This record gives sequence, C-alpha cells and structure tokens, in this order.
Amino acid sequence: MALIPQLLGDILTPFGASSSNQETSNYVNARVDWKETSEAHVFKVDLPGLKKEEVKVEVEEGGVLAISGERAAEKEDKNDKWHRVERSCGKFLRKFLLPENAKLEEVKANMEYGVLTVTIPKQEVKKPEVRTIEITG
Repeated sequence: MALIPQLLGDILTPFGASSSNQETSNYVNARVDWKETSEAHVFKVDLPGLKKEEVKVEVEEGGVLAISGERAAEKEDKNDKWHRVERSCGKFLRKFLLPENAKLEEVKANMEYGVLTVTIPKQEVKKPEVRTIEITG
C-alpha cells in the first residue's frame, strides 16, 4: 500500500494581512510538490524572488518538516505610482508530517532560481516481529 503524505498545516498567510483571498493569494496559493522516489522524499517549493538566506528549513520533534521565511515589502517612494499590487509580502510557514521511513538526520536543502528543493533519504522500516503465543488450558 502506498504511503499517503499527511499534511499537518498549510499556513502561508502573511502576518498582518487581511483574510481576504485577494490580498494573500500569492503565498496562500504557493505551490509545494512532494514526491516519493525509491530513494527519498523530495519537496519542491516555489519561492520566487526569495534568497536562500530568507528561507528556513527545519525538522521539528515528531518528524515534522517546517519550511518558513519572509518576503520583505518593496520600498515605496513618494514619487511612485502603483497601478497594480498582487505580490504578497510577509512571513509564511508550511509544515508536513514525515513518514516513518524518512532519515531525519540526513535532510538536504538546495535553492536555485526561486525553487527550494528539500531531499529526505528513506530508510528501511523494520516490520514488527510477530510472535505466536501458545494457548494453554
């Protein structure tokens, strides 16, 4: 039976923003792909315009992968005239509960061209030993 990824939280709403979808749509709809290969779990996160220094990848107690960061607001000039503002700014956080076969001590992260790739190798999970108990009587 295939493992079904379990999503713990999907919190990508910028802090201080209204809950309206129009104002938070960029990060609320940020795309994360999670695929499982024969060797690893691979997460790909679209983070356009962010540098690796602005993103944090952590493995929390209980096997939870946390990806967070912040996009700074663009500096405004009094002479600027904005015609449209669609890109969000602020803090974001995504959390995923990792399966038992994830090697949490070997997590690697790489960021290129605004795409964060987190690779978590897999390990063989020992199946519990079944012992037959003799019934007396």
